[in-house]
Amino acid sequence: MSSAHPIAGDIAALLVNTGTPASPHSAAVGRFLRRFLSDPRVIELPRWFWLPLLYGLVVPLRAPRSAARYREIWREEGSPLLLYSSRLRAAIERELNAARHGIRVEQAFLYSPPYVGQVLEALRAARVRRLIVLPLYPQASGTTTGAVYDQVALGLRAWRSLPELRYIAQYYAEPGYQAALLNSVKDHWRLHGRDTHLLMSFHGIPESYVARGDAYAEQCRQSAAQLAAALDLQPQAWTLSFQSRFGANRWLGPATESTLRELPRRGQRRLTVICPGFAADCLETLEEIDLTGRKIFMDAGGERFEYISALNARADHARALAQLIARACGDWPDA
Repeated sequence: MSSAHPIAGDIAALLVNTGTPASPHSAAVGRFLRRFLSDPRVIELPRWFWLPLLYGLVVPLRAPRSAARYREIWREEGSPLLLYSSRLRAAIERELNAARHGIRVEQAFLYSPPYVGQVLEALRAARVRRLIVLPLYPQASGTTTGAVYDQVALGLRAWRSLPELRYIAQYYAEPGYQAALLNSVKDHWRLHGRDTHLLMSFHGIPESYVARGDAYAEQCRQSAAQLAAALDLQPQAWTLSFQSRFGANRWLGPATESTLRELPRRGQRRLTVICPGFAADCLETLEEIDLTGRKIFMDAGGERFEYISALNARADHARALAQLIARACGDWPDA
């Protein structure tokens, strides 16, 4: 990652992820769920129908259960997603500084502090003139990347002197990201051996979203196939699944939960799970996979279960994302 000259210091990179409750208690989780599930990018139902149902039934029922799940993974420092995202931001900034790119790196969340709008206001006050937005979703979806676009556009309505703006829409096919994933699996194998079946679990979305043009499912399948090929895995040595189903709609399948039950019946009793769609560990990886998923698999007759952590602040991950950011502004001249 190099350039002929350092890039001017009025450039900022904004990393955006979904967000996290402020605490693992029902009230805080309820506030987070109301913000998250009221976004029409996430739940594509008429507002007049969905919002009364969300506020009157879904949140009151779901918040206590979700809070109990959060308590299972909460750290002394706070939310795992916030912790790992902060470390990743700092690692990316170090990579950019080491390469003498004068780029300020900030992080924001869609549905919890620091909110996208708040961080954009701080960047406006700092007179940032060039902005690169990197949604921390390797595979793009309207439910995630689309929500980032919406909130950045809304936040920029307050700017009178608008910045030059560039988005990194997805990065699942980038060699640096693929290499970091590959290295994470190989590192795990060196410590634990590779005589297990590999399950690649991605967050799901409703099939109806895909039918309306969302490219997410195909990008997930390409990501899984690329990783399997790089690992030289035969088709019977790995499986693709989708997790985190919500609501009554038909979601992408096969479902991770049912796959975890089925694999021991197919003779696959030694399992390693990786979640290539998550840039940082969170509830969906640490609780849904490493705790609940482990129990499902072992109760179904599994003998060994291992979870490969998200890329988090791995040096190769931070370097890959820093390279994406530097490349996105590589043709901006000094100002």
